[in-house]
Amino acid sequence: MQLHTPDTRPRTRITTRRLLPLFMGILMLFVAACGGGNNTSTSSGKAPDDQQILVKPVEGRSELQTFDPALATESAAINAVNMVFTGLVELDDKLQVQDQLAASHSLAADGVTWTFKLKPGLKFSDGTPLTSADVAYSLDRALAPDLKSPVSPVYLGLLKDADKRFSGAVPSLINDSILTPDSQTVVLIAKSKAAYFLQILTYQTSFVVEKSMIQKYGNNFAAHLSEGIGGDGPFKVASYTPNKDIEFVPNPNYYGPKPKLKKVVMVFYKQADTVYRAYQANQVDSSSVSSTEIASAKQLPDGQYHSIPQLDVEYFTMNYLAKPFDNLKIRQAFALSIDKDAIAHNVFKDTAIPSNHIVPQGMPGYNENLTATHGVTSTKGNVELAKQLFAEGLKEESLTVSTFPQITFTVSTLGLTDWRNMFAAVQQMWQKNLGVTVKIQDEDFNKLLDDRNSTVNNPKGMQMWALDWSSDYPDPQDWLTLIFDKGSPKNAFNYGQNTTPLATDQQANQLLMEQADVNADQQARLKQYNQAEQALINDVAWIPVYQSISTLVRKPCVAGVVDNPQNFTPPDDWGNIYISDATPCANTKQYS
Repeated sequence: MQLHTPDTRPRTRITTRRLLPLFMGILMLFVAACGGGNNTSTSSGKAPDDQQILVKPVEGRSELQTFDPALATESAAINAVNMVFTGLVELDDKLQVQDQLAASHSLAADGVTWTFKLKPGLKFSDGTPLTSADVAYSLDRALAPDLKSPVSPVYLGLLKDADKRFSGAVPSLINDSILTPDSQTVVLIAKSKAAYFLQILTYQTSFVVEKSMIQKYGNNFAAHLSEGIGGDGPFKVASYTPNKDIEFVPNPNYYGPKPKLKKVVMVFYKQADTVYRAYQANQVDSSSVSSTEIASAKQLPDGQYHSIPQLDVEYFTMNYLAKPFDNLKIRQAFALSIDKDAIAHNVFKDTAIPSNHIVPQGMPGYNENLTATHGVTSTKGNVELAKQLFAEGLKEESLTVSTFPQITFTVSTLGLTDWRNMFAAVQQMWQKNLGVTVKIQDEDFNKLLDDRNSTVNNPKGMQMWALDWSSDYPDPQDWLTLIFDKGSPKNAFNYGQNTTPLATDQQANQLLMEQADVNADQQARLKQYNQAEQALINDVAWIPVYQSISTLVRKPCVAGVVDNPQNFTPPDDWGNIYISDATPCANTKQYS
């Protein structure tokens, strides 16, 4: 979820890349203002080799969602996948596309045929050569109907006939839209021109897996990764103990800069609020910081506290197929009765940015003129208008406040006090402002993702739920068409796929997003996205609540980390990260 080689696209096209310097400038100024940024603590030198162990907590999880690149949809799984697997292209620290397994890429004059030349001598972690056939196999496998990937139709949907492969209408895309003219060349044919084709290939769904591993162990290969097979990234799995931890060691066959660390340990913490205490006890090298811990974290010496604005939006949403949220005015009333400023200030102590936006600040296509539904400009909502709309919606549905059904609001707090407080605050706002009863159902995060997937086209799915969306790549398509378009497995709100009076207008808006996707005029393209986003907000497809700021602490001994607004580590960055002799540092004796 998260890009650089010479741009081979037509020179008349103004691409996302040309907006990125402005985008990064805005973010870096904000980072500086917040006191975040790169790890700048100093030390006299590198710690001995037996101390080159990094302990990273996996917060709010007792287990990975998956270790399969073709299935990963959430941050913990993606972070683990990034350690072991890589793709043709990936994002760098400035969120620009760079060649990864590829040595170069080029685009033909037709605008849809992409050719990738692989780096010479590539190998999997077990020493098996990695060729174009492996890339082709991995891309095709991700779309295999029996795998039932919830993400491959989205992130590989630009490949010609990808929909037919996913539905089983064609047996393979190899020799169709995925070609391997020789062992070092991969040719991908898109179904249409798209400014974001390279960016979408940076998602983990495109990462390469070893065919022999799948043939031997099937799709449940995670338990066997400790055999050293299957990966091509900077690390391989030394041990994987479900519900406890994963130990990674350097991959000796990695083609990029070799990691300086001798081991990285990801430790599962089901209750995220316990991680900061583990950090204080020198059990882990980093931790998120809740609002109640901000003051003490800022007092830690040697630059341990970091604050980094993220391309991440927390949102609430509703199932258009489930009553009462098939009524627009009721959706609007729920949205406008929320005081987002109060949540950001009182709950998160100003470590969140209240927002009415789907496309966050710092992204190309951010619309500073966007309003909440009904033209409301404030992030404090509008209680009087909310009450009026709610009364009108009740009348349309032949309901009264007393006969209004109980709403189940499904969330996953990950054991975070701040999130529990946020949901409780919103629950109280709806009770006070609308007089409705909302039941909060707090469940395991991976179950919430499963429930989200099962709500697509399902009137008996969830009524209302909370999730966040983090940028995969810096293009508005990732925030709009990818999520809200017809057929998107992310469209569990069933926007456009419903029988409400506004379904036709929603479908027209989906078409507008699709037109923006292929528009070669970047200025016109961004205006189309702005129009589509405003229509989504007016229709309350999402209730954006806030844009995230990552507040964390990191031990002074951890050197070489570059923070970025997508909160990930590019594979080649591991060649710069090491444990210095600065103190304090996590006690790693049990992992030596």
